[in-house]
Amino acid sequence: MQMIELFRSNDPIELSWAQAVLADEGIDSHIFDYHASIIEGSIGALPRRLMVDGDAESRAKYVLDLARRELDEHNAKSDASDAVTSE
Repeated sequence: MQMIELFRSNDPIELSWAQAVLADEGIDSHIFDYHASIIEGSIGALPRRLMVDGDAESRAKYVLDLARRELDEHNAKSDASDAVTSE
């Protein structure tokens, strides 16, 4: 099994969200470098990597891209709604 890096991040919330999105679609993922980033003191020098099996790479990228777009649309609507209610 060859593991492929989907992305790197220092944001544990982003990594957790991405893992949850992938899990909902039945795609197993793993976070690499978790312990190394803790040891270095979480100053951001060692980002964590979200990895999937090579066979799931294209589907995982598609699922995350779609989920990010939906999240961006939701946030844009929420921001617009907040702007209207604050006026």
